[in-house]
Amino acid sequence: MSKTNKLVMLPVMLCFFAMGFVDLVGIASNYVKADLDLTDAAANLFPSLVFFWFLIFSVPTGMLMNRIGRKNTVLLSLVVTIFSLLLPIFGESYTLMLISFSLLGIGNALMQTSLNPLVSTVMKGGNLASTLTFGQFVKAIASFMAPIIAAWGAAATIPAFGLSWRVLFPIYMIIGILATLLLFSTPIEEEPIQGKPSSFVECFSLLGKPIVLLSFLGIMCHVGIDVGTNTTAPKILMERLNMTLADAGYATSLYFIFRTIGCLTGSFFLRVMNNKVFFIISVTMMALSMIGLYFGTSKPVLYAAIALVGYGNSNVFSMVFARALQSVPEKQNEVSGLMIMGLFGGTVFPLIMGFASDEIGQIGAVGVMAVGVIYLFSYIPRMK
Repeated sequence: MSKTNKLVMLPVMLCFFAMGFVDLVGIASNYVKADLDLTDAAANLFPSLVFFWFLIFSVPTGMLMNRIGRKNTVLLSLVVTIFSLLLPIFGESYTLMLISFSLLGIGNALMQTSLNPLVSTVMKGGNLASTLTFGQFVKAIASFMAPIIAAWGAAATIPAFGLSWRVLFPIYMIIGILATLLLFSTPIEEEPIQGKPSSFVECFSLLGKPIVLLSFLGIMCHVGIDVGTNTTAPKILMERLNMTLADAGYATSLYFIFRTIGCLTGSFFLRVMNNKVFFIISVTMMALSMIGLYFGTSKPVLYAAIALVGYGNSNVFSMVFARALQSVPEKQNEVSGLMIMGLFGGTVFPLIMGFASDEIGQIGAVGVMAVGVIYLFSYIPRMK
């Protein structure tokens, strides 16, 4: 990578950090639930909103990029995100938090759709999958930090200015403003769009291309397994090992640790290893984890299975996304919108898993995730 490219990647990676702000919705919804004495259903509306906006805004964002450019679309996403983080500083009424989290979801849908193609512009096609994976590692740092900063604020171990756990919002807002200013002042040369911008119908017609449709389904499976593991892993430990929720909750941390390690090491392996070989290794690890989660009855086996799915699933998004972008190079903006719409799998999978686990226990939920893993095996011939 040239020196110029390295300088451009600094603000781009800070934008990936800002992309991770959306993950604060998990810990924040728990604090809001306690502060406002909400029911589970009312509190769960916050994280559900995030995936809803991906369904609505992803494809229009792909079309917007054709008109205003990738960099300007990322800047717009940062402005929406900053405004969403500003609102909770003034209070935490249910309506205010609902508006804040809606804007956070909209800003993230705009950012996820436009930032990945912007990386493609900067990289000029070289090492795209590994760079996207490193971006996911940077994003994971923000995800990791949110619960820690909120806990410090609530315990008053850092100056909270009377905001308690909500001090998280101004801290992330300042980082968001810094990312905006850095990206705004960084010149990025974008190639002009050839021909007229695509219409909605033309954009969705790209799903008629087998590689685009199969990649869309691959993203759905990846996100479904990701959200599904976060939800189900603690429940499996509670069901089979009679753990308390507090003890079983460490399973989620274990998953995130290995997912973060996977993103960091994956950014190296994808530079030195054939992408197809690394994809096969990743999906095989996920298959082994499903076997462990299905049959395991001891803590070492179950923890090993959670670690395997964390590492194995960490690079699937980057590899499938890069493959889809490279398959239709003249329509990357539209393809990006369709791929990010696939994040709606984070809503679909947990719903089906919930019905399955109600019927036959947590092995039902694991069975649903296993179907996603089997699908990813079928994607292997499509990987270059």
